[in-house]
Amino acid sequence: MPLALVALAIGAFGIGTTEFVIMGLLPEIAADFGVSIPAAGLLVTGYALGVVAGAPVMTMLGTKINRKTMLMLLMGLFIAGNLLSAVAPVFGVMLAGRIVASLAHGAFFGIGSVVAAELVAPDKRAGAIAIMFTGLTVANIVGVPLGTFVGQAVGWRVTFGIVAALGVVGLAGVAKLVPDLPRPEGAHLRKELAAFRNVQVVLAMAMTVLGFGGVFAAITYIAPMMTEIAGYSAGAVTWLLVLFGIGMFLGNLTGGRFADRKLMPMLYVSLGGLAIVLALFTVTAHSKILAAATILLIGALGFATVPPLQKRVLDQAHGAPTLASVVNIGAFNLGNALSAWLGGVVISAGFGYTAPNWVGVALAGSALGLAFLSAALERRPRVAATEPLVQH
Repeated sequence: MPLALVALAIGAFGIGTTEFVIMGLLPEIAADFGVSIPAAGLLVTGYALGVVAGAPVMTMLGTKINRKTMLMLLMGLFIAGNLLSAVAPVFGVMLAGRIVASLAHGAFFGIGSVVAAELVAPDKRAGAIAIMFTGLTVANIVGVPLGTFVGQAVGWRVTFGIVAALGVVGLAGVAKLVPDLPRPEGAHLRKELAAFRNVQVVLAMAMTVLGFGGVFAAITYIAPMMTEIAGYSAGAVTWLLVLFGIGMFLGNLTGGRFADRKLMPMLYVSLGGLAIVLALFTVTAHSKILAAATILLIGALGFATVPPLQKRVLDQAHGAPTLASVVNIGAFNLGNALSAWLGGVVISAGFGYTAPNWVGVALAGSALGLAFLSAALERRPRVAATEPLVQH
């Protein structure tokens, strides 16, 4: 395994920690700034929107820069955003710091995926991407609960200071271990944009939005679902999220391993399994033990889609994968935002706290349908190409 993948994973660990740790620290931050919890929730929304909007912008700005340099600049932006959050005197500055940090998120994972794929043989690419994303999954197992504990014990500003320090370690790792890969010949913005005319790239991104949306339809509302339906205490939710993180870790590695062998079958199994498990969650949510097991499976099946979907975009974008890869990272966050909104709609409509699971079933099932459509369209040109020979 190239050591450069370790450096990318460290950067991913820091980014994953800062993205999710805020959820456990909202009460403390709201109290310090004298704002309501819903207002403090803008720190989550602002970050997600920053990822979606910032990913393509940062990539387009970096089209003239080699990928290693761009990764280092992105880590510098990540450090600056977290330091700004750590010292913010007012809520508006804290929000600005979150947005600055979010601008590095999508571009780092997108460009990092391209770099990871280039560091290994073609039949190892999904596995290399999975190793980088391991940093994100481990962040949910270790970084988020530890950061939440530190923030609640000695202050949330300390947490963001530590995250900034993780960024420094990631920056040093990229500088030391990632090779100075040259920009591909003929790479320019027009060619990168042309990749979006490929229907297979668009279908892969739609699968990303819907498939990962299925995961977060349930997980966004996991706290009220587990406390009100399963009967867990509020303090147990943190450990249930750790269990979800363990599932993410296992699913990510499994998805990376099998996507290098049979990419589309891996998507069929993971998306189909996710839809089934989300449907079962409407029943298992009433049992503490079964609910915990289901949460683990949702994390595993949901993240098993990440390496194959990211590799699918890279493969289909051909000679101009960078912008497509980055936009696909934004698609994950778009899926999160869409599913959170739809889940809130069904709860507000009076269908109960388990209703978002049915939203997840619909989203994951739709992603599975798109996977079959994508495979059918891919087979069609090959059939057409053989027809003249048969007729002759």
